[in-house]
Amino acid sequence: VDGRARASTMHLPHGPVQLPIFMPVGTKGTIKGLSSRQLDRPELSPQIILGNTYHLALQPGTNLLAELGGLHKFMNWPRNLLTD
Repeated sequence: VDGRARASTMHLPHGPVQLPIFMPVGTKGTIKGLSSRQLDRPELSPQIILGNTYHLALQPGTNLLAELGGLHKFMNWPRNLLTD
């Protein structure tokens, strides 16, 4: 890498994430217009998806997420998630 730029690998429980990274946003546990199966295609296949804790708490709600076994199961997503 030239200059002062830095690249790294962050190791998370659901797999490594190459940094810097672009994260698609799944505010309420969904990526608008794409299914989990479509996201899993090699040309997309994000290493991590960003969710918003506040919006997830409002809809679908913490009780439903807990009933379904958590955000990974709700989204049917096997890789990393980041919530803010």
